[in-house]
Amino acid sequence: MSNSIQIDINADLGEGMGNDAQIMQLISSCNIACGGHSGNTKSILKTLKLAKKHGVKVGAHPSFPDRDNFGRELITMTKSELTQSIFEQIMIFQKCCEQAAISMHHVKLHGALYNYAAKDAPTADAVVDAILKTGVRLVLYVPPNSVLAEKAKNLLPIKYEAFIDRAYNNDLSLVSRKVKNAVIENEEKAFSQLVEMALKQNVVAIDGNHVSLKASTFCIHGDNKNVLGILNFIRNEAPKHGIAIV
Repeated sequence: MSNSIQIDINADLGEGMGNDAQIMQLISSCNIACGGHSGNTKSILKTLKLAKKHGVKVGAHPSFPDRDNFGRELITMTKSELTQSIFEQIMIFQKCCEQAAISMHHVKLHGALYNYAAKDAPTADAVVDAILKTGVRLVLYVPPNSVLAEKAKNLLPIKYEAFIDRAYNNDLSLVSRKVKNAVIENEEKAFSQLVEMALKQNVVAIDGNHVSLKASTFCIHGDNKNVLGILNFIRNEAPKHGIAIV
């Protein structure tokens, strides 16, 4: 199709959900837990092997070091402590990539760290500092219009990310998981949101308003109860709308 648009679909993997092998066949990049909220060397290597088999780009998925809450709660750390924790998580991942003979493509933050770095300048600085400290020029997946995007854009290659299976507020923050319908599990609704974002550069916020949103990588969560149903639906329907997943 001459007017087709190319997008990346990413998923958070290596988190012990048991469905990585099925998801990996349906996405184009993945974010692999590297010890902060979940994961260890063994799980990283296993997930890298799957990614290599399916030609999927791989990225480190660091978080607050908080396995008890799966990285979904804000924890208090100094800026230097946070920089060091993120750096260590990325370096664990980098060493696994070297062992698996695969190149690390990107970094994508997890959970509370992702959300907080989007609005808090010292946290965003800690993230950027940690990536620069690795000495590897990595793409950083960032939310549009975020503090993190602003802090990173002149220092790192960035890729704007949006979510297929999460509801949005008017300020483009994600609706809290504690709110009903914050996670989208219906296949048609998730695909409709993807089409709106990919083709119209908009998202319909939870109150019905259309909000401008520009992104080129689109995330679905590996712990979504209907992740495989949504991804299969997207794979079937996307070409009909001129959307190519690469």
